[in-house]
Amino acid sequence: MLTHTPDHAPSYYAASSNRHLALPALEGDVQVDVCIVGGGFTGLNTAIELRQRGLSVALLEAHRVGWGASGRNGGQLIRGVGHDLDQFEKTIGRDGVRDLKLMGIEAVQIVRERVQAFNIDCDLTWGYCDLANKPAHLEHFRADREELIELGYAHDLHIIEPDQVNSVVGSNCYVGGMTDTGSGHLHPLNLALGEAQAAIDLGARLFEQSQVTRIDFGPTVTVHAGRGRVRAGQLVIGCNAYIGSLHPQLSSTVIPAGSYVIATEPLGEERAARLIPQNMALCDQRVALDYYRLSADRRLLFGGACHYSGRDPADIQAYMRPKMLRVFPELADVRIEYQWGGMIGIGANRLPQIGRLPEHGNVFYAQAYSGHGVNATHLAARILAEAVSGQASRGFDLFSRVPHMHFPGGQRFRAPLLAMGMAWQQLKELL
Repeated sequence: MLTHTPDHAPSYYAASSNRHLALPALEGDVQVDVCIVGGGFTGLNTAIELRQRGLSVALLEAHRVGWGASGRNGGQLIRGVGHDLDQFEKTIGRDGVRDLKLMGIEAVQIVRERVQAFNIDCDLTWGYCDLANKPAHLEHFRADREELIELGYAHDLHIIEPDQVNSVVGSNCYVGGMTDTGSGHLHPLNLALGEAQAAIDLGARLFEQSQVTRIDFGPTVTVHAGRGRVRAGQLVIGCNAYIGSLHPQLSSTVIPAGSYVIATEPLGEERAARLIPQNMALCDQRVALDYYRLSADRRLLFGGACHYSGRDPADIQAYMRPKMLRVFPELADVRIEYQWGGMIGIGANRLPQIGRLPEHGNVFYAQAYSGHGVNATHLAARILAEAVSGQASRGFDLFSRVPHMHFPGGQRFRAPLLAMGMAWQQLKELL
């Protein structure tokens, strides 16, 4: 039986991290141009981008850098931001939708450049495959491929026909797919730790174990945390699913949803190659999707089972192992050595929420990446830095113009509402 809550279960990433950062807790008074709340990909990359623009930065993290979804996710780096972007045409126009699609491509490039610029060792590996659960998915991939080519996508996209499925995955669960050499996978915690070090080297001040307890808004924002406070001309809130009660307006538009991952023992070169011959990250198309990949030491990392109920499984391994065996029955004899989970942030329209608080013109935010945060956070950080530093930002304008539904009734009622909506989506899959 699991003896840890999912948020505190030991992850494979924590056990295999290649860097240890001993960062101080906030004490006393600190004054900077910008205070950032949240030490995940959003906050870390906003700190990097702002320091590169010459602004002084203090970042506050309630736990450890990368403690949330940034250090515990499936490690899949996939092009695109949001879901069904065409739905926003009435709000931002056809050109705006096209710009969002191009930004979804740019987002992966930002990660690529970040890793290269700071020489971050995070097992970055190129190659990804969308898997079709039914023929309609395969037809959708064909349309996606044509649109990406029209957008000028620079990487190879290849349709996997039904008789070619075993060239990408050793499973009989799928009827086709589409591979993408411009997406891939990585060790997310090592990426976060490397970016934290990059921010420090650039002169940002990072504080861990510094949970924010109060924010005093005004022309100068004062952020209280632990035994200290930060005064700043501008504030960035990047807490995503872990925002809690810090800001009720922002928390009302994002719902924490649990996602879970198991990691097998090392499989060995032969068996690993039989399961995933091209060492790609893979993901199916169901609402309660499966996503999986190989680690650098040839473990299978198998994730999914997104929970919108607000209740975590008591035993992640018992919950996830049958899902893994449905895809890979040959792993029945394999030990599960790690099991963990955490919260991702979901918004009603599945588009990242990036903007400025209307009542406080010097307070910015980004959240609700809906399970695609590895790339979208990096894009959001660049957009935020452009806005905070006064640069013209087409991206900030586009994201700010999209309205987001506020879930009524507080957290106690928001999760069941979203669970009902996702259950309806799962029902439609069967029709």
